[in-house]
Amino acid sequence: MNEYKRGEEAFLKAYGRYDIVLEKGDGVYLYDIHGNKYLDFYSGIGVNSFGHGYYPYVEVLKKQLETLMHVSNYFYTPTSIEAAEAVKKATQLDAVFFCNSGAEATEGALKLARKYYYMKNGKADSEMISFDHSFHGRTTGSVRLTGNSHYQEAFGPLMTGIQYATLNDIESVKKLINEKTSAIIVEPIQGEGGVNPCEQSFLKELRRLCDEYDICLILDEVQCGMGRTGTIMTYFQYGILPDIVCLAKGLGAGVPVGAFVANKKYAQAMQPGDHGSTYGGNPFVCTAVQSVFELIEKENILQHVQEISQYLIEQLDDIVEEFDIVEARRGLGLMQGLVFKQDVKPIVKRLLADGVIVVTAGNDVLRMLPPFIIELQHVDEYIKKLRNILNDLK
Repeated sequence: MNEYKRGEEAFLKAYGRYDIVLEKGDGVYLYDIHGNKYLDFYSGIGVNSFGHGYYPYVEVLKKQLETLMHVSNYFYTPTSIEAAEAVKKATQLDAVFFCNSGAEATEGALKLARKYYYMKNGKADSEMISFDHSFHGRTTGSVRLTGNSHYQEAFGPLMTGIQYATLNDIESVKKLINEKTSAIIVEPIQGEGGVNPCEQSFLKELRRLCDEYDICLILDEVQCGMGRTGTIMTYFQYGILPDIVCLAKGLGAGVPVGAFVANKKYAQAMQPGDHGSTYGGNPFVCTAVQSVFELIEKENILQHVQEISQYLIEQLDDIVEEFDIVEARRGLGLMQGLVFKQDVKPIVKRLLADGVIVVTAGNDVLRMLPPFIIELQHVDEYIKKLRNILNDLK
């Protein structure tokens, strides 16, 4: 029995996996068990910011494994304090809760916003506004905030009090606000929903509305945060601060860690016993978090992302101009999508056969989330292979 079939028999069928078994990685490349080489323009859904086997990052983690891995959250450790301080500095917010994933970060943010509402109003009847085509996770709370019925329909009854507005349509938001609205949650760039960025005026107006009505603005930067769009948090490009931000993926650059981070107004609502996570924020993952921030600064990663993403954007814009099958390019930094006039799954499979790993965002968007360490030659390699496939489809 081959390795792929062994996996098919061992796991629940929660994923539509490709018939490839990956064994190792080096820089921006992955290798399967047969030695085939793949350019990684996916980075584990935007997780592996430094690619694979990035020496400074790996060495720090090795040392921490030899020192302390887990102690429980009844104690502080130097690494957990330093990691939390790094997150506070990066987000310009005031208090951090470490968890294990983006969905958990969403759940924690949801609970914190509701707790604040409860303390203010003395009742637990709050409502929230999310957006069509959004994605916030697959746990029962986060999936209810996800604006796609496909992820919800088999798992009801779900949490009540959630309404969905239309991204970049501020009037659709205003129509939903009422005295029970406790929070508005939005991705500055929708990932799963098609790589759709918020317009500047829209996100600024959301901030203003939340201030006016004392509503918590939650920004989900699980995918677009941590430098992916060229600033450490995407919301800095909009000139606003959230009340709560959700982080994961690039926060640990491969180590499973998430966080929700709040300003003082909302942080004071959290009391002992309100929330918890057995593994969240242990010394090992906090070392990863601290190392990510240190390397981003030391290696001038943000500047590199800005420069290399500009080159990638230029090449993708040329693709849009050249091929009628491609409608548009969307995204910021190294979070890019090409919108097609057809189903992109066959294109993804062709790229995989040609040694490039990318992913979809819906049926018609080719989504690119390459590691931050890609260079010009890697962009050229990707564009050449994509162009060859599109020429065959003419």
